[in-house]
Amino acid sequence: MKRRRGTGRGLALVLSLGLSGSLAQAPAGADERQEPRTPQTPKVQWSGCPEDVVAEAVPSVLECATVPVPLDYADPGGTRIDLKISRLASTAPEKRRGTLMLNPGGPGGSGLALSSLLVAQGLPSSVTDSYDLIGMDTRGVGHSSPVSCGFTEDGPYFANLPAYAVDDAAVTARAKVAEEVAEQCARNDSDGRLRHMTTANTARDLDRIRAALGEEKTSYLGYSYGTALGAAYASMFPERSDRIVLDSNIGDTHLDRDGLRRYALGMEETFPAFAKWAAARHDSYGLGRTPAQVRETYFTIAERLDEKPTADGWTGQHFRIAAFGFLFKKSQYSQLAQLWQTLDSGDATASTDLLPENAASGGALSPADNSLTVFLSVTCNDVEWPEDVDTYRKGVAEDRERYPMYGAAAANITPCAFWPHAPAEKPVAVNDEGPQNVLLVQNLRDVPTPLAGGKLLREKFADRSRLLTVDDSGHGAYVLGPNSCALNTTTRYLVEGEMPAEDTHCRAD
Repeated sequence: MKRRRGTGRGLALVLSLGLSGSLAQAPAGADERQEPRTPQTPKVQWSGCPEDVVAEAVPSVLECATVPVPLDYADPGGTRIDLKISRLASTAPEKRRGTLMLNPGGPGGSGLALSSLLVAQGLPSSVTDSYDLIGMDTRGVGHSSPVSCGFTEDGPYFANLPAYAVDDAAVTARAKVAEEVAEQCARNDSDGRLRHMTTANTARDLDRIRAALGEEKTSYLGYSYGTALGAAYASMFPERSDRIVLDSNIGDTHLDRDGLRRYALGMEETFPAFAKWAAARHDSYGLGRTPAQVRETYFTIAERLDEKPTADGWTGQHFRIAAFGFLFKKSQYSQLAQLWQTLDSGDATASTDLLPENAASGGALSPADNSLTVFLSVTCNDVEWPEDVDTYRKGVAEDRERYPMYGAAAANITPCAFWPHAPAEKPVAVNDEGPQNVLLVQNLRDVPTPLAGGKLLREKFADRSRLLTVDDSGHGAYVLGPNSCALNTTTRYLVEGEMPAEDTHCRAD
């Protein structure tokens, strides 16, 4: 995190946080949408990047460009939108083998400066020599024809996860908020762009970018939701996909209700690592002398805040979201323990900057508005969501028992139940017919994308893929994690094309 101010909203964004017959299962006209009969895509003209991207990329120096694409691939001659892309070019022409497109996840995350982030985290020079690293703001995001639902700082929607439902009545109450959010997005969509925010269209955009770069194929590295996008691209354009790395997998080409409910599974599987860490530091933080006691402390604090929020605004919902978000990285464990210690003492004055801003903000547009909007649009447009509130009420009851730490949040109702647009096409089906070029990288313990997601995608890609599991906790294994085996195995694949002969497990360092 760059700064503590607004971390509550930052955590919320983190929560918003790559089989045969895909063409056969696609609706009529899918072939035309994949390869529309339009004039050749103009070549990229590189120039300087926007000031915010320049500042974020320091000390790396990036070039930027725009690529025009159809808003609606079913109408390729109609309205066009501009996508902003970035390049960290290889400085070793004799070693360069092509482009490596990058995606940080979301949907809704800006990726223009992702190359610089990965380099700062230690991306091997053999990778930066082998590829021009291509970052981007995908359609609707940031500098790429951004969309907005008009979410304000004092509004009820500040996180891309439903609120924790403390009881059955809370599901009904949240349904009203979800319906209002969907209606708000519809009112603000004056130019009709939201319905075209889909994973399939974004995958088509990737292929337009590939063509504009003059490449016959492109490699790809995507994290979190980026695995859904990468899986969609490799499925829709198998012969134009080169080396594909999908890290922290959601399990399909889209996020659906089952995928969202797996967030609760991920928290149950990841929390024991924090509980063990905190128990070993009981004398410092006082959260429990055993992992079981630390877990009990979690429920004690959450339930107390459910009944009586702090004077400065901490509720059980905020506490659970903070715990969920801080478990993304082991490096954040000390911050999480400090927060718990503060709340457990009943004095939350030191942690108010972790909360979303209060209603005193005067209704200003939220800095998270764009990311929240893109997440909702893509997630709701990709696949049909249940519309019956009773379906969510039942799911919450089930998952409160199965996954007591977070199940009653992840299973709760979302604005997708009331979304104004039905999916324009079926979700992209994973295509297992194509080159063996998909490396799935997966930590064993990962909050939003548990191991189950990696296993699901491995099964769907079949022999096209290999699964690299890593005995570690956290969201993101390649470069973003410390495991040497994961780093070496993935780098060998990207640079040398050496795919593991079989599924591989990396032991903890």
